[in-house]
Amino acid sequence: MKKLTLVAGARPNFMKIAPMIRAIQRRPALLQYRLVHTGQHYDREMNDVFFQELGIPEPHVFLGCGGGSHAEQTAKIMVAFEQEALANRPDWLVVVGDVNSTLACSVVARKMGIRVAHVEAGLRSGDLSMPEEVNRLVTDSISELFFVTEPSGGEHLRREGKPESAIHEVGHVMIDNLLYQAERLAATHTAAFETAALKARLGSGRYAVVTLHRPSNVDSEPDLRRAATAVTRIASRIPVVFPVHPRTRANLSRYDISLGPSVHLTAPLPYMEFLNLWKDAAVVVTDSGGLQEETTGLGVPCVTMRENTERPITVDEGTNVLAGTDPDAVVAAAFGILDGNRKVGRRPALWDGKAAERIADVLAAA
Repeated sequence: MKKLTLVAGARPNFMKIAPMIRAIQRRPALLQYRLVHTGQHYDREMNDVFFQELGIPEPHVFLGCGGGSHAEQTAKIMVAFEQEALANRPDWLVVVGDVNSTLACSVVARKMGIRVAHVEAGLRSGDLSMPEEVNRLVTDSISELFFVTEPSGGEHLRREGKPESAIHEVGHVMIDNLLYQAERLAATHTAAFETAALKARLGSGRYAVVTLHRPSNVDSEPDLRRAATAVTRIASRIPVVFPVHPRTRANLSRYDISLGPSVHLTAPLPYMEFLNLWKDAAVVVTDSGGLQEETTGLGVPCVTMRENTERPITVDEGTNVLAGTDPDAVVAAAFGILDGNRKVGRRPALWDGKAAERIADVLAAA
């Protein structure tokens, strides 16, 4: 039997971990797991409902390593995870995505001689100003198994010299989770949802959803004013619902930026509440990597407010338009969709809800 340690540090990680846990639990004679929550991002008020929504048990251990700069946070996670790994040494460390927890735990494991498997491996934006890109590159440089979501990931890994035998194109666990949750949502009475009431208040039934949290869009006043210009112009045409990341909200207040009455600001939403909102949007405008993929998964038009994407399949095959950060370009892309000129995308191959099953089979045989 293989012993696995699964690491998650932020909410998107748990969305990817959830289907893997279900797949592992279906193989009790082959795999056992321990779930480590580093505490990199932690919302005490939403934590319980979040795990309940995802249908996964509470983590076996919570390291409590939130806060601080990138260096401080990474260092805290490394120190805490070393003690965890010494006490509960696994055969494989399984990490997902590109957050600081992914990097920190991978480095610790590799130095301890623990093999590292990276889920969502090989994605590249080419933009080293993004902390996530640094995390991806370092993690892939020391991993031994690579679970790839799209062909570009495998191509990058091969160019970087990774052996073909270690690269497994399996599909995307984020889409596994999305399809699982969408099926549950369809069977859920949503009248009590905050987002159901909000949708009812919007009147026409048509609305846009915006999420923005990347430093390149929200950390400096000029960048945030540029992004706000795009949002307010879109809101002149259609109501906008904007679940606001805490850092974004703080900077809107700090720089005294108003988005106007047609932009409806909410707190960050639980997974099912947010899915209930964006699945029916006329257009989603975002700088989130995960939302680019999820909108492609459900065929919802998406405009990405970034100059690059590490998920090109969402543009090449999906419903995503990479618009850049110029407000004129972002607004033009959004208005084009509202005018009916939307991309006809498709769900990519292997994005079929079975990625976690494929990963579990590879790990059991590794």
